[in-house]
Amino acid sequence: MDQYCILGRIGEGAHGIVFKAKHVETGEIVALKKVALRRLEDGIPNQALREIKALQEIEDNQHVVQLKAVFPHGAGFVLAFEFMLSDLAEVVRHAQRPLVQAQVKSYLQMLLKGVAFCHANNIVHRDLKPANLLISASGQLKIADFGLARVFSPDGSRLYTHQVATRWYRAPELLYGARQYDQGVDLWAVGCILGELLNGSPLFPGENDIEQLCCVLRILGTPSPQVWPEITELPDYNKISFKEQAPVPLEEVLPDASPQALDLLGQFLLYPPRQRISASQVWNEVSMTKELWSSKPTA
Repeated sequence: MDQYCILGRIGEGAHGIVFKAKHVETGEIVALKKVALRRLEDGIPNQALREIKALQEIEDNQHVVQLKAVFPHGAGFVLAFEFMLSDLAEVVRHAQRPLVQAQVKSYLQMLLKGVAFCHANNIVHRDLKPANLLISASGQLKIADFGLARVFSPDGSRLYTHQVATRWYRAPELLYGARQYDQGVDLWAVGCILGELLNGSPLFPGENDIEQLCCVLRILGTPSPQVWPEITELPDYNKISFKEQAPVPLEEVLPDASPQALDLLGQFLLYPPRQRISASQVWNEVSMTKELWSSKPTA
């Protein structure tokens, strides 16, 4: 720590306190995340090491926050990251109204590039949300906080915990207790983030897991085995039942969004995980149309 001068506290990230600091010799400003190893029973070391492993597996990418150094400190260790000025949650919170289409597109484009890169490297982030999408002084968006990230097993043989992802961005299969899942959980979260950018507030702000499912059902309708055959195999499927609800058209939920933006949103917010559009699929379509979607014509 001697090589850094602490400039102030930024906040608490997953599993550690984050400080703004300056490298004494180079003058470079960084974010230092201090991780304690005392509470072994809490699994904090595991998650911190997972973050290091995930970030080391990912080569330098313009849309993933850069891990600059790792070094021991006291009863734990410190991760040194590039310093980012803000995060997307703060941008949305301080916007006077929902962001303009050009801003939404720009942020989504950078998010999708980062997600496509992670998934191409078999890394599932598992906690995508606006607070984990950092924004640089120049407006560059980068994915951060890989404390819950896992190196994905393509054969689907590994079991994972369903208690991942902040509730508002948690995919329906996780809410139904799925232990086997894949990149689909990140794609659902991307849809929730896109909806929030278009709406100016979260689409599914549940206060507990049951209420979270209710929020999703109110908009997307009650999932059925006809639409989502795998739902009957999920651990909590028979534990909770909901009255039948028809889906609400997305244009009624987000009346100011363009039809093309809603079309893309609908391709992320699908119950069957395998049917959600992947980040790379979006890019294949963008390469033909040259943009994510055209702006809504003004009346």
